[in-house]
Amino acid sequence: MGALDGIKVLDFSTLLPGPYATMTLADLGADVVKVSSAGKYDLVVHWPPIIEGTDTSGALAWLGRNKKTIHLNMKKPAAVEAVKKLVMEYDVVVEQFRPGVMDRLGIGYEALKAVNPKIIYCAITGYGQTGPFALRAGHDIDYMSRSGIISAAGRQSTGPALFNFQIADVAAGSKDAIIGILAAIRHRDQTGEGQFVDVSMQDGVVPFNSMDGASFFAGAKEPKREAGLLNGGGVYDFYETKDGQYMGVGSLEPKFFADLCNATGHPDWADGKILKTDTPMVKKTLVEDFKSKTRDEWVKIFADYDACVEPVLSLEEASNDEHLNARGMFPDVPLPQAEGKTVKQLGCPINLSVTPVEYKHAGYPEGWHTKEILSSLGYSDEEIEDMSEG
Repeated sequence: MGALDGIKVLDFSTLLPGPYATMTLADLGADVVKVSSAGKYDLVVHWPPIIEGTDTSGALAWLGRNKKTIHLNMKKPAAVEAVKKLVMEYDVVVEQFRPGVMDRLGIGYEALKAVNPKIIYCAITGYGQTGPFALRAGHDIDYMSRSGIISAAGRQSTGPALFNFQIADVAAGSKDAIIGILAAIRHRDQTGEGQFVDVSMQDGVVPFNSMDGASFFAGAKEPKREAGLLNGGGVYDFYETKDGQYMGVGSLEPKFFADLCNATGHPDWADGKILKTDTPMVKKTLVEDFKSKTRDEWVKIFADYDACVEPVLSLEEASNDEHLNARGMFPDVPLPQAEGKTVKQLGCPINLSVTPVEYKHAGYPEGWHTKEILSSLGYSDEEIEDMSEG
């Protein structure tokens, strides 16, 4: 049994935040059914490549892991009634539309609560259900831009820097949805009462201002690029090596800084006093030092020191990392359309000693379980076809 065995989730979300959240719930044992429209474009479904021997993209095979999937055209009254029948047996609904969309379809919180008062309804949006921007469109870059965190990120000479990962989507939207859902389940277990979970991705990244934010509201100056301890103003930074690779230096505490100095040939700086008088000179010297050797040469040198200095790995290098593989972070997951074959995926980072995660299968093509699930509700083949097409 998984930790969430017995919890049933109806997932109306697309793209990344909702699907990642419900995938994590499914990894932990929840029974998740993804509801989508056959006529609605979803970037995840079409994100190349398609896995050989299947009809599924690598992204969908990952985000659809451990889930079932059905097609319903929510513009049809019969599909709305089918959802209400399903909700009678479900614990959680997750959606990712702008506020009001699910209400207009007839399957918003109040409509589903009338069918099942214990339902936990989680809505993930960019700006939340209330406020002047509630109906505003946005993406990860927008939520971060308006949160304050990007104003102090990047380089003074070039400004903000783009990332190839979605901080607001996953670290805020997905993770906060999981936390909110689990908190609501706990409350329902104690009281029998369901509730609405309002997750805003912009709200979620505001606390990521962390120490800078806390200090600012306590009277400190507003953080600026390359001016703080953690954003390039000190030795904590990335350093280019002789071969064009990089090392990440996190030598903040005195003992780690001492080992950094010893490893780079500056034992006279090890007491840290130099940082109080000439940090710019120290950093300039370190930039020159790291360019004198290749990344692998530095890896060998720092293997003998406890300095919080590590190589910047490519994804391929990380996928072959001994430690990450020992932790099971790249599992081989069975492909449902290719018997006997598996696909390597990004694993679940939650490790439970009694109820560990289970990777039952990679994602199915969207709509795969439509007939199986809707026929269990008593619908005929003709009714199923009518409410799921288009």
